[in-house]
Amino acid sequence: MTGSATAHAPARPNIARDKRASRDKLRAMRSGESPSRRSRLRRRLKRAPWALAAVSVAAGSLGSCAPGQTSDDVRGWSYQTNLKTNPNFTRVNPALLTTSERMRKALAQEEGMRLTVYRDVAGYPTVGIGHLVRPEDGLKVGDRITREKAMAFLAQDLQTAEQAVVKVVGELKLYQHEFDALVDLAYNVGEGTLSESESPDLNRAIAQADYTGIAQELDYRFAGGRIAGGLVHRSERRAQIFREANYADVRPG
Repeated sequence: MTGSATAHAPARPNIARDKRASRDKLRAMRSGESPSRRSRLRRRLKRAPWALAAVSVAAGSLGSCAPGQTSDDVRGWSYQTNLKTNPNFTRVNPALLTTSERMRKALAQEEGMRLTVYRDVAGYPTVGIGHLVRPEDGLKVGDRITREKAMAFLAQDLQTAEQAVVKVVGELKLYQHEFDALVDLAYNVGEGTLSESESPDLNRAIAQADYTGIAQELDYRFAGGRIAGGLVHRSERRAQIFREANYADVRPG
């Protein structure tokens, strides 16, 4: 019985032999590959790290040049290598622009968010992020709204302000930060105040492409016939944004 069992036992795999066979097969495959193909492959592998490094450097150099730039801005456009279409580096047609995220944050900081309708310093019913209550809103002083409604008012009011800026500026090209500052002006004082009859000096500066003159006309300090401290600081911040792309709060402390 012992001899019979040994005779029929399955053969154990020869691991060393299988490895040799695999190596021989790999050598055969390699020997069939042309030298020129291997050379091209080596060159591509050598170039790959340099190509990746070049892309990284390009993105980094873009991100380091724009004044007042934040990581949020870079995330949206750092891939754009054509500076002719980048509003952080080149003035473009204002019809191509919308309010930046930095300006939205600065505006919300200036206005605050109030969910109960109140009267502003000029006596106008206001709610949300500086939204001037209109008859179609169906709201009165003391009424409350939701945060979602406040954000909807903000989007609506920003769109109105953007359209007002595009209308008054016409074909004059702007940087993103210049556009933002003008949007803040329209949002703060109302689109009608930017008209030629209400703001002749501003319109004259725009017609003459006098960017320094435009910056000087961003000042708006009066509410209800008297100077309001909050508007003084806001005007300074607005001019700072226009001139320097600096969105920081100018209030002491």
